[in-house]
Amino acid sequence: MVTPLATAFARGNYLSLETFRADGTGVRTPVWFALDRDGTLYLYTLLNSGKTKRVRRTAAVRVALCDMRGQVRGSWIEATASIAGTAEYAHGMALLDRKYWPWKKIGDILGQLRTPRPRAVIAIRG
Repeated sequence: MVTPLATAFARGNYLSLETFRADGTGVRTPVWFALDRDGTLYLYTLLNSGKTKRVRRTAAVRVALCDMRGQVRGSWIEATASIAGTAEYAHGMALLDRKYWPWKKIGDILGQLRTPRPRAVIAIRG
C-alpha cells in the first residue's frame, strides 16, 4: 500500500519528529527511522524520554525528512504516533537493526556498557 509516509520516506536516513507539549509548543528531534512495507515508520528512543511522554499525551505528530542535525529537507506530513507493544517493538527494532547495520549494533553495545536503560519503539502512521 502506498501511503504519503511511504512515498516521502522511501529514501533518507533521518527524519525530524515534531511532538507537542501540553501547551501546544512543538518539539523537533532528528531521529533514525525505518519504513515498513505497510507505510509505518519506526523509530526508537528511551522509554522515559520527552518524545515518549509527549506521544503518550497526544498522538498527533508531524514528520519531515532532515539531515543528522535536524535541518528539514522535505515537506512536513501530519501523522499519528503510538508506543509499540511487544510484538511491534521487536518488528520495529529488527527493521532499524537491518537499516542501520553496523552503526546501531555498535551503539547498542556501547549503551549496554553503561547502565542499561529501557527503550521504546514509536510507530508512526499517516
